[in-house]
Amino acid sequence: MRLLPVSSATLTGYHLDPLILNYPPRHAWTSATGWDLRNSYRNLANNAGYIAHRDFKHDTEAVALIGDSFVEASMLPPAERPGVQLEQALAGRPVYALGLPGSALLDYAERMRWAQQRYGIRDFVLLLERGDLRQSLCGSGNVHGPCLDPDTLVPRIETQPAPGRLKQWLRHSALAQYLFSQLKLTPQRLWKQALEQARPPSEAPAVKAAPPLAPASAQLTGQNAVAHEFFRRIASLDLRRLVIVLDTDRDAIYAGRPIGNPERQVLITQAPSLSVQWVDATPLLMQDYARQGLSFDVGPYDKHLNTLGVRLLMEAAARSLRNSPSAAHQGRDLY
Repeated sequence: MRLLPVSSATLTGYHLDPLILNYPPRHAWTSATGWDLRNSYRNLANNAGYIAHRDFKHDTEAVALIGDSFVEASMLPPAERPGVQLEQALAGRPVYALGLPGSALLDYAERMRWAQQRYGIRDFVLLLERGDLRQSLCGSGNVHGPCLDPDTLVPRIETQPAPGRLKQWLRHSALAQYLFSQLKLTPQRLWKQALEQARPPSEAPAVKAAPPLAPASAQLTGQNAVAHEFFRRIASLDLRRLVIVLDTDRDAIYAGRPIGNPERQVLITQAPSLSVQWVDATPLLMQDYARQGLSFDVGPYDKHLNTLGVRLLMEAAARSLRNSPSAAHQGRDLY
């Protein structure tokens, strides 16, 4: 297995800040997708513990690009990832890509705070996927630190526990990484399969009812609370420009279905006193798809943005960043 580009240990942890998960600075590892190891790349964390095309230094003219795996984009060639494409669209203005998988909106607020304190950043671009609001509720599995209690909507901290000895050993086993990272096997899944195979053929498996979904009103209340908490947390920052890029329902675009984007309205409603530029992916991707008919997904096995989708959104973010007024001129312009 070590002869193959199997995903290797990322060693994520709270290396530089107690609320911000990242990689050890200068750590190198391999990433790949699926049993056949598609899109395999050798990654190297920079001095701040992120997959980025440059080291970070104190620079008030730099732009911080923040998000989850959509910003990290380890499944794309390094030259085609969002940080590089945004920097090219900005004619070489430095872009610091602070993306890490499995994070959500309130984690981005912490990274904004950290980037300003450490590097003097005042201009930010956030690349949001459609789940970033609901995933900021505690227990979602996509929280690195701050979150809202799903029942009371009270802020609390939910950090990830340090790995035990077994997990530390498994991190360095190429066979274990292939089973758990590439094949997505889990002890629960293996145990379930073992029970099903041990069951007599005449014995039908019990059908487990799906957990009830939260009412739409409760979901909307939770999303509003998350958006309100996000803007409350960044209100004390010395922001010059903030551009928020919102992904869309790309499957609906391909199928020609109507597209609803309630997340955008929630965010816009909760940002009454900040100068925010909004980049809505829906009209951009719809127009391009009508013209070319090309997908914006990495593939049917991976719904992350591919090179074309990244380019369209980063070019729009660059236009919005250049044209947006400074925070001294309050307003809510919709691009």
